[in-house]
Amino acid sequence: MALEISEKYRSSWLAAARLWMVLLAAFAATAAGAVDLDGCKAGPGGALPVDVYIPMDSWVYPALDRLHGLGFADTAFLGIRPWTRRSIQRIVEETSNTEGIQNHAQAFEIVAAVQREFGTEDDNLGDLSYACEGIHTRLQGINGLSLRDSFHLGQTITNDYGRPYQPGFNTVDGASGSVQFGRFSLYARGEYQHASSAVGYSPALVATLSNIDQVPLATNPMQATIPTGPITSTNVLRIVEANLSYRILNHEISFGKSDHWLAPTVGGAFMYSNNAENIYAFQIDRAEPLYIPLLSRLVGPFRYDFFVGSLKGHSDPNDPWMHMEKINFKPTPNVELGFERTVIWGGKGHEPINIKSFLRSFFSTTAVSPARKESREDPGARFSSFDFSWRLPWMNHWLTLYTDSMIHDDVNPIAAPRHAGVRPGLFLSRVPGIPRLDLRFEGVNTDPETSRSSGGSYLYTEFIFKEGYTNKGLIMGDAIGREGRGGQAWLTYHLSPREMVQTSFRHAKIAQDFIPSGTTQNSFDVRVVKRFHGYLEVSAEVQHEWWKAPVYQPGQQTDTVATFQLTLHPERSMRP
Repeated sequence: MALEISEKYRSSWLAAARLWMVLLAAFAATAAGAVDLDGCKAGPGGALPVDVYIPMDSWVYPALDRLHGLGFADTAFLGIRPWTRRSIQRIVEETSNTEGIQNHAQAFEIVAAVQREFGTEDDNLGDLSYACEGIHTRLQGINGLSLRDSFHLGQTITNDYGRPYQPGFNTVDGASGSVQFGRFSLYARGEYQHASSAVGYSPALVATLSNIDQVPLATNPMQATIPTGPITSTNVLRIVEANLSYRILNHEISFGKSDHWLAPTVGGAFMYSNNAENIYAFQIDRAEPLYIPLLSRLVGPFRYDFFVGSLKGHSDPNDPWMHMEKINFKPTPNVELGFERTVIWGGKGHEPINIKSFLRSFFSTTAVSPARKESREDPGARFSSFDFSWRLPWMNHWLTLYTDSMIHDDVNPIAAPRHAGVRPGLFLSRVPGIPRLDLRFEGVNTDPETSRSSGGSYLYTEFIFKEGYTNKGLIMGDAIGREGRGGQAWLTYHLSPREMVQTSFRHAKIAQDFIPSGTTQNSFDVRVVKRFHGYLEVSAEVQHEWWKAPVYQPGQQTDTVATFQLTLHPERSMRP
């Protein structure tokens, strides 16, 4: 949901200045002892809402990923995230009782930091509890021409909840909070988002891309997947996340906008990531591992997730829906396997959204004729994925091999690997001799060398759902997009579990048979995150990118993105 700001508040500098003043005043008052952030919660013993989901941009996910990579957190499922606060408490509580954790300085430090901020397990569901989760403000400047088109030419800034950005000055200012009463819990995060105006794509480029997508401009002159110029400045109040859930038998049944990251990868997730704005959906999530007698002896504990909701920004057909089902299991503490299926179906003028059409798409696994695809009997655009992670039995299990894969109109990537897009990765959680340093590599390819992959018409799109796997114009999965190849590398030095210095490099290339003359992107990034007094987080990041997209601009283009963010977290001492 987005609400346009009235004219009197359109000055982004004025709005940002006001929010900065409020944030700095709160910080000053807290530092002086005038404000008690710990009083931001209520309940027995200062209990926090434990059944709310922790957003994917929280520091706790890379911290627990590293804890898992060090050989601990055996019950964590990396392929289905986010986790609830209760799940994080359980993972850390089990890890704290693991033999040898006291003798592993890095792992013990992570466990202590998570317990301090997230507390320990508490099954008391009878009282009201609430929390101010945080206040944040972000200033961002972009010098040079950037890309914001994951469906065609590429993205300069990825995995950022579809937040708007353009060359010039951009701001994001927001707050989040949570409430729990009994088995009901509510989490909400809202933001004021500003982005500068921009020139956008020329009419000639718009016509070229529309022709590639086979979406006629005569009936669809404005397409969310194509940034048609001129682009006016953006000034909106937007709900980033807002979900109401009910906990029953270790399931979270919820409705609203929720994060999802459905792979063990970091640079992108094929089936769902936070690259685009979250959708409104109904969800049933097995939030805790499920042990099935006899079966779990063979394949280990399970987790599964299901959600269904509508997609926005589609014009051909308008307002389709999607549903996703995923199941992960861990046959050993070091191995996790995941299978997933997503279907986009329905849409105005194509097929009604009802129980019958949902069940048709849910159970459809066989090939569908073109005539049926164009009829009201169409089961939808079907995508499947397989992912796994394996802590290798060398170097004290510090090395983790993992991958994500995706296929269109086949049962699973395992059945037809030559048709699949893949993102393999390798994570070294501790560089020998430098215990606070970790190293990660990921490659990615959505251009399998088969006759299917041509003209951008295979992965992330379909000839019926021409605007494909997008919400409000951006791909919901991996920002590498259609017919892309590339890779990423991260080198991270952890000052503490909540602080780091990180450098990264990203390369992406789009095939010439899709975009005329192809595209190439390279970017180098440096990021520093520091905490002060435990509750004020300061993050600074500089990214320099050089790219070529002859269909858009001649020659090599460069841009530099500088981002500075302050986040105020309530400081909680949660140990009993």
